[in-house]
Amino acid sequence: MTVHIMTLTHGLAVGWLSPSLRLLGSENSPLGPPLTIVQASWVGSLIGLGSLSGNIIFGLLLDRIGRKMCMYILAIPNMVYWILIYTAQDVTYLYAGRFLAGMSGGGVYVVLPIFIAEIADNDVRGALSSMAMMYVSMGMMIGFALASYLSYYLMPCIIVALPVIFMVSVIGLRETPQYLLRHGRDGEAERSYYFYKNLTPPAATNMEVAHHDAAEMEFDTFRIQVLSGGVTQSITWRDFFNVPTIKIFGLIFVLIICNQLSGSFAIFNYTSHIFAELGNKLDPNTCTIVVGAAQLFGILCAVVLVDRLGRRVLLLTSMAGMGLGELAIALLKICCTPEFLEENGWLPLVVMCFVAVIASVGVIALIFIIIIELLPAKIRSIGTSLSMATFSAFIFIALKIYPTMIYDEGLPATMFMSSGMCLFGFIVLGLYLPETKGRSMTH
Repeated sequence: MTVHIMTLTHGLAVGWLSPSLRLLGSENSPLGPPLTIVQASWVGSLIGLGSLSGNIIFGLLLDRIGRKMCMYILAIPNMVYWILIYTAQDVTYLYAGRFLAGMSGGGVYVVLPIFIAEIADNDVRGALSSMAMMYVSMGMMIGFALASYLSYYLMPCIIVALPVIFMVSVIGLRETPQYLLRHGRDGEAERSYYFYKNLTPPAATNMEVAHHDAAEMEFDTFRIQVLSGGVTQSITWRDFFNVPTIKIFGLIFVLIICNQLSGSFAIFNYTSHIFAELGNKLDPNTCTIVVGAAQLFGILCAVVLVDRLGRRVLLLTSMAGMGLGELAIALLKICCTPEFLEENGWLPLVVMCFVAVIASVGVIALIFIIIIELLPAKIRSIGTSLSMATFSAFIFIALKIYPTMIYDEGLPATMFMSSGMCLFGFIVLGLYLPETKGRSMTH
């Protein structure tokens, strides 16, 4: 929960955009002249380019300066983002700020999942890792509400405190034992292992000594497991270009394209537009908040269920359910008359809430933990960085093609494509994705 202060702050940065763009594009814009459509599109999309750079930069830094130092650095671009929003004189301040917010968010998606996976016990790793998307969703909802009801200049003054609180809070945390062992710092690694396992260090009494002996044996076993994974050896091209690793990256690529081209992110960015296409007369902002709450509920279900049912069951159930929900949206548009939809205005909202819940249970919540558990320990940092960079690129692609497809090809064709991607992912991942629940993080 301490490290996810930064994840929540990133969600706030994302949620700030939608209500604030309406203000910045109006005659009452705090920047003076209202933003043009082109400027607004750059303000929106630069966070994606920043995220891509953050994925790569922090992926390269993770094994060089450590997880904890990277966490300190994560807070700085986000802090500068809120300062730039407050001091903005023209749109270039927002361009720079959004890029920095993206860089911080890209780092969050690389650094924090690895940190949490390395310190968590196997029995709770799935739950703790899937919390990342829960905090992002919470942050987006809170950011949307705050930006809607607080003044433009008040919100940055409040939120800028969060990255500062985060930096102070992580002072008491130790570097992960895996990183310390990788760099030959065995004594620190042992203390870190005891800290995160809540084991007692050496003491004077016989009973405590015996307890420590058991703890020391546990650490020695852990140390042998970590070092046997080759983490102290230099990474070479052979570590990436071998059949098992190529298969893993192939599965990760399928997971990423199905995650994004199934619409798990894009659909919820264009919720208001989908409701308009279905003739929904309810307030679009209210519907968006309801769908956001449904998404949050789905992620909470994932947190509770992931270590009980496993990753495969939740992911495949989520993909199947999401595909059926998107098929239902397409059929609503094709088969139902405008009069029927007007009389039953609740129906599109119910279907969208179903899609939000079922997508969040697996497709949205589990992508980070599955990627990290699939990758070998030796190349986990670089592999996660490459995977998240690919993920960011597909977010950009999905956000670009979805509005164009809805406008040019129509909502039904877009939903059929999304449903087809769910079917593709269900078949491929159902056949080849192994269960990673309980898998050791030392190999």
